[in-house]
Order: sequence, then structure tokens, then C-alpha cells
Amino acid sequence: MSRLRYRVAGPSRRLHSGCMQSLDVLTREWRIAVVAGDGIGPELVDSATAVLRAAVEADGDTVAFSWIDGGAGEYLRSGRSLGPGMVERLRDDYDAVLKGPVGLPDVRHSDGTEAGLLGGVLRLGLDTYANVRPIWLLPGVRTPTTHRPGDIDYVIVRENTEGLYLSRGSGVVTSSAACDQLMVTRAGCERAARFAFETARGRQGAPADGVRRVTCVDKSNVLRSFAFMRAVTVEVGQEYPDIELDFRYADAAAHDLISDPGHFDVVLTENFLGDVLSDLGAATVGGLGMCPSGNIGDRAAYFEPIHGSAPPLAGTDRANPISQILSAALLLEHIGLTGAAARIHAAVRSALADGAIKLTAQGQPERGTRACTEAVLERL
Repeated sequence: MSRLRYRVAGPSRRLHSGCMQSLDVLTREWRIAVVAGDGIGPELVDSATAVLRAAVEADGDTVAFSWIDGGAGEYLRSGRSLGPGMVERLRDDYDAVLKGPVGLPDVRHSDGTEAGLLGGVLRLGLDTYANVRPIWLLPGVRTPTTHRPGDIDYVIVRENTEGLYLSRGSGVVTSSAACDQLMVTRAGCERAARFAFETARGRQGAPADGVRRVTCVDKSNVLRSFAFMRAVTVEVGQEYPDIELDFRYADAAAHDLISDPGHFDVVLTENFLGDVLSDLGAATVGGLGMCPSGNIGDRAAYFEPIHGSAPPLAGTDRANPISQILSAALLLEHIGLTGAAARIHAAVRSALADGAIKLTAQGQPERGTRACTEAVLERL
């Protein structure tokens, strides 16, 4: 199985790494596990798998999809969000995993938290410690800001297995108070920071000045856990003298990601903060439907949109498939098929630029999900 380390190179940026590119000349069958998910998930995954297959087969390779039940629907059927032994299969039997959004608002645990989610199951079970969320402003996309295509092109590297979300399901609640613990470890901070610096080495720098830069976002002025994370990041940064390291407190980062996004190249965050700030970034590039993500570890990886399952849109042909399609492109880049990934990026970019895909103010494709997918397929 291919377990190549992922480095983000935006859709307009040169894809790289000789070892990855050398794999493009080989032909083989790639094994991809697919979790369709809930709500709009199956529609989006249908779009993404069609695009992924077309891109891969253009190089003479083939792809074998294995469809895996998981999410809130599976929880309602079996009492589990994923079948027994499935985490180990996803880790050992497939080149990567493509996942649709999961969750249904009415499927809940007795404590009120959502049931049927897969984030904690897969991130911890597969030890995918780096959540990679590219934020790109593409041509033809309307946004609430005055930024233009090319002004926004950064990557959030969110530590994915610790932080505040480590308390998922284990917080303490009484009738008068509740407590969730934020915990980070040296090992967790080190590997997330190293991933961020390696990602910066694979890019061409921030749009505003071309500087390869890692910005550590924290609240180290308030919380000891964040001060610890910052100190570890500084230590790791000494191994990368070619990469500039700077810092933002989380509240200042929220401001600057809107007012001065061109400064940012790679943004390193704790788990919870990365979740929040990536949604903020999405608002500046056309909405959540434009934003893919990868969850990447040393032995496994899975790829998904950053948004939820939007049950009211299910079956209406109004969901934006671009986030899921670009997640498929990230998957291809991760397993070494950089040529196929680049063609998907180019097809999406072209369809948006020439108006074949137009998005409403709510970020939905004007001509519908299927027409949006066809526009991408035509440009492949």
C-alpha cells in the first residue's frame, strides 16, 4: 500500500516531489474505501467517485471502490457508527478512504451529543493526527469580502487527536456544572508541528510576499496548555531554518484571516481552534462547499469535506459537490497520483472561471449537483 506523506500544493501551484511523480508512470489498481455518509453525503460521494475514476483511468490505471456503511444511518440500524473490525480494515486493506459527511440532527446520545459521527472513531482509530484543510479562493466565486482569486491560498494544519476534543464523551457533568479538559502532549505537538513545517516546504509561500511561513495560532497568553504547544512548536521550528515561524493569538487570527489572508501560508492550530477557524476561512472563499480536507497519519488517511450532512438538501440536487470532489483530488495527491489530482483541480477551476459552474449567494450550484459534476467531468 502507498503511504506517502501529504504536502499541500494549491490548485494553481506546482505539484511536486519526485517520488510522488514517479508513481504516475506506473499502472495499477488502486483500492479506495468509500463511506457515503448521511444526508447529502451519498450524492456528493457519487459525484466525487465519478470524477476520481475518470481522472485515474485517464492515466491507464484503474480504481476499485469498496462501499462501507458508516454514520448516523448505520448507528440507527446497528447501534454503532461503524462495523466491528472496520477501522483495522480501513487502515490495512486500502490505499486511502473517501468519506462523505455524516450525522443526522435527531440522532443523539442520552447526554445530548450527536451519535453516529465518525470523527473520533476514525481520527483516533487510524491515528490520523494531521487534519489538513486548504483554503483557496478560486476564480468565479462570489464572497462577502473584496479579496480576489489568488489573494487567499493557505492551509490549516489542525492537530487532530488531542486538544479540547480529546474530551469527547468523557466530560464531567453534574446538575450545577460541567467540565471538559483540554490536553496536549509533547509527542502530539511535535508531530503536528513537524507536519506543518513539512507542508510549508512543499508550497510556494504566502500569496502576499512569497515567504514560506508557519503561523502558530493559540491562546498562550491565557492557558498553560497553549503556552506548552507554542514552546514545542518553537523547538521543532529550529529544525526548519528555511521556514519562517510567527504567531497569532486565536482572536487576532480570526481578525487577520479576514483582513489580511495573503499573509498566511500554513496555519498550525490545536484541534478545537482549527475546527472553528477553518469555517471562518470557508466564508471568505465561497462557503463550506468549497473546502476539502484530509485526515492524515503515518499509516492511514481519509478525505472528506469540512461541512456537515445538511439533511434538508438531501435529494434536492442543490448540494455543492466541489468540496467532495476536491477531497478526492487531495486523496489522489496523497497516494501519489499527482497528475490526476492536478487535472481535477484544473477542471474545477476552469468550470468556475468560465461560468459553467455558478454558485448562489448560499454557495449552492445554480444548475444543480449533477450539472456541476458534469461540468467538471467534461473538462477532465
